[in-house]
Amino acid sequence: MRKGSVKEVLAKLKYDPREDEEDYYVIIEHRGAYGDVKKIPVGMIDLGHGYFFVGDAQIPYHRILKVVRKDGKVIWETRKL
Repeated sequence: MRKGSVKEVLAKLKYDPREDEEDYYVIIEHRGAYGDVKKIPVGMIDLGHGYFFVGDAQIPYHRILKVVRKDGKVIWETRKL
């Protein structure tokens, strides 16, 4: 399940022509609200160096808890869970 960093996994989903980024989403922990999570489609994400962007929002990669396929299969999960 966990192969490489979350940034590497997201880059593969976004740029590998064999993958469809619309089939995946990330689950992040919302800042300042322990236990409050948000689900963001990978297609809405722009990758940066230490952060990813959703529109004007800049979110650090360490907030990502999981990368999940639409069918519910977890393809990457943080070790801190």
